[in-house]
Amino acid sequence: MDFTFTEEQQAATEAARAVFSGVAPDGVPSPALVPGAVSEDIDRPLWAGLAAGDLLSLTLSPQHGGAGLDLVALCLVLRESARVLARVPLLETCAVAMALQRYGDRGLAAELLPRVGRGELVLTVGANGRSGHDPAELAVTARRVVPAANDPSDEGSGKAPTDAADDTAGWVLDGVQSGVPWAQAADWIAVPAHTGEGRAVVALIRPTHDGVTLAEQVSTSGELFAEVRLDSTRIDNRALMDAAGAWDWLRALLTTGTCALALGLGEAVLAMTSDYTGKREQFGFPVATFQSVAVQAADRYIDLRAMEVTLWQAAWRISTGADGALPAEGDIAVAKIWASDGVRRVVQTAQHLHGGFGADTDYPLHRFHAWAKQIELSLGPAAAHEEALGDLLAAHLLG
Repeated sequence: MDFTFTEEQQAATEAARAVFSGVAPDGVPSPALVPGAVSEDIDRPLWAGLAAGDLLSLTLSPQHGGAGLDLVALCLVLRESARVLARVPLLETCAVAMALQRYGDRGLAAELLPRVGRGELVLTVGANGRSGHDPAELAVTARRVVPAANDPSDEGSGKAPTDAADDTAGWVLDGVQSGVPWAQAADWIAVPAHTGEGRAVVALIRPTHDGVTLAEQVSTSGELFAEVRLDSTRIDNRALMDAAGAWDWLRALLTTGTCALALGLGEAVLAMTSDYTGKREQFGFPVATFQSVAVQAADRYIDLRAMEVTLWQAAWRISTGADGALPAEGDIAVAKIWASDGVRRVVQTAQHLHGGFGADTDYPLHRFHAWAKQIELSLGPAAAHEEALGDLLAAHLLG
């Protein structure tokens, strides 16, 4: 195995570190001290900095003003963003942009993607469905609007039938997506839906679209999310990605990117714990020298290394489309198992080793704990991913 990153990927990491170096995790009120959201908007100065550093266009093709890098490079940047709890929809914007570039209407992609790379547009996605427990695409229905020229009453009238795929046609969306990150700050929201034939599609809507209603929700980390309700919301054909695999691919990007966030957050928390236990003394010695403390920290280090290797395996499979004994969904499931359980164990151990100091709202650890819980909830329980992995193993006998 060769885990060496390319020069371009390493350059992206260095650029990200430079942009995030000035970000303070406690730059907004603590979620433990405010009754609602910690802020009404994303970190706009940081968003502008990401655009200036060409990090929002990292995975866009050169024709759209990007660097043409892959998911591995994006995960490297996401890892750095999580170390400082960056309050920006970097994952959501880049994932939707990558899906639009790959599966979307070429004209719409040419119109939107350069602006995304320049930081002029914010994209997000509803991936939680109605409750977070059912597949997101089942929460919204997409019904094709039949053009008037195709009305059965026109039979025999001599009128030419209109092609249902014509841009004069369109789609009507109905349903709810809950827990949509920073929807109020977004210019476009990607909404998974299902058609009458059961196909999964992805629609792009504006929050100001007729028939779109946003109800405020607050995440576990204190960020402003939204329930997006669609009531006979009509879009034209070019705003809908109906190619086979579009939603599956976008969902894979989001999941793998979330695993990268878990890794970066966990590494930052372990570093905080190492620093604290190296300075905190008991009986005249740093507590880090006590065997029970060292063993717990070592176990969490092993968790992080497992989270890292499974993340890069999943990101590599998605980026390259390489064959394997199992489909890429198997690698994604393994990454989710380690990320979901791992990030929880890391922050729990950190709280334990910090003692009461870890709950002090003047110290940033409690913020990392809240963000870790949000990531864990977003990924879902490890047991569910283990079940999915078992189904894949049953369907693809190894050896």
